[in-house]
Amino acid sequence: MNIRESELPAIGRKFQMVTDSGDKLVIIVHDDGRREMYHFDHDDPDDSISMVTLTDEEARQLAGIIGGMAYKPKALETIEMAFDELVIEWYKLEPGSKCVGKTIGELNVRKNSGVTILAVVCKNQTKQLNPGPDYVLTAEATIVVMGERRQQKAFREILAKGGG
Repeated sequence: MNIRESELPAIGRKFQMVTDSGDKLVIIVHDDGRREMYHFDHDDPDDSISMVTLTDEEARQLAGIIGGMAYKPKALETIEMAFDELVIEWYKLEPGSKCVGKTIGELNVRKNSGVTILAVVCKNQTKQLNPGPDYVLTAEATIVVMGERRQQKAFREILAKGGG
């Protein structure tokens, strides 16, 4: 499956995909959190045959269902057993956060929580994948973090207190 992503200035981001079965889907993620999903006709790929609008919470619930959080297909149970407690979370740093201006190393993120910071997406949409200990956290950046549930809890405390 091929997914194309594009910026929609002053609106959000657009994701377009054609599934292995030939279905064309377009998902628009608005800056206000709304999601719109469009399904297109097989015979006329420019003709939208259905559209659904979801709130941010509804979209996350639907993603959990589609992603297998509510029901795990039998074929995947053995694969997912090893990752049962592994969680990926997104944290947005508010301007007044005590972590803003500090490096990942100063916060001792790995030592004090055990999580791994996979990426940081800044307010201007620049991305830093696998940031190192010298990376300085900025206001309104979104941090993508992987770890077990207990580790995620410890990381939230680091964010709240500005250190471990």
